[in-house]
Amino acid sequence: MFYRTLHGAQVGDLFMSLIHTCQLCTVNSLDYLIELQGHAQDLAVRPAEWMPWNYRETLERTAAEGRNATT
Repeated sequence: MFYRTLHGAQVGDLFMSLIHTCQLCTVNSLDYLIELQGHAQDLAVRPAEWMPWNYRETLERTAAEGRNATT
């Protein structure tokens, strides 16, 4: 109703859905969106691992893999 284009409305709906899902999962939506931006390549390869309800485990696992790779 208040979007300039249909594409803009679709993008807005996507973000509103992600933010609401974060609220339901008691996840800080800003932190979540920042992590998605920082891990865009990983997100493109395995999007299911970056959902609001499981992205913290994915972050912990990738951090552990990074520590193991350097030792």
